[in-house]
Amino acid sequence: MTTENKSIVKRALAGLVETGDVDTLASFLSDDFVHHRPDSTSTRAEWLAAVRAALGPTAGMQVDILHLLADGDHVVVHSRRRLPDGGSEIVVVDVLRIADGSIAEAWEIIEPVAHAAANVTWWESAPR
Repeated sequence: MTTENKSIVKRALAGLVETGDVDTLASFLSDDFVHHRPDSTSTRAEWLAAVRAALGPTAGMQVDILHLLADGDHVVVHSRRRLPDGGSEIVVVDVLRIADGSIAEAWEIIEPVAHAAANVTWWESAPR
């Protein structure tokens, strides 16, 4: 099951990463897909609209998949993404839950590389 789930995620992301093909990505999402971020939760339609809207500002972005791991019905994608011409760089961890051959749920954590050092000791800025 884990190999099959990794394959689903690879195929869903391949078109998006290589050519910006949101329709292929959409075909791998369940009808009741939910996308979670620390600051929001969105439906399938809302998330796909956000992905489409981001294609312009992120045109030419380089995406390096560093790890693709699977455990049961979950697949984890750890990637590094760079805008062209020395632009911003982020590290992203996506956790995707697969159900009945489709991506049913996703959680996304994004960290700007420029802020990584400041976040290593995040607790030091907590009020005392």
